[in-house]
Amino acid sequence: MKNYIAKRTVEMANFIIENRATIRKTSQKFCLSKSTVHKDLKNNLPRLDKYKFLLVQEILRVNFQQKHLRGGFATKTKYQNKKPT
Repeated sequence: MKNYIAKRTVEMANFIIENRATIRKTSQKFCLSKSTVHKDLKNNLPRLDKYKFLLVQEILRVNFQQKHLRGGFATKTKYQNKKPT
């Protein structure tokens, strides 16, 4: 694994742990695709730091369980703010 990929992977893991961030927020912060972030965290992080990998997996599991709630809240807010025509 190239050095810049290893450094980027650890930085993404730290960002997720510190901010309890989602894959989407992490990809926006680091200007990468969601696929790249996911691949780095799933494939590279376990080889670099097993403890951080477990922490990140737990945060992502919780985010995955809550995603339908976040989507519903966003839709509700969208229609509450819409003015009748």
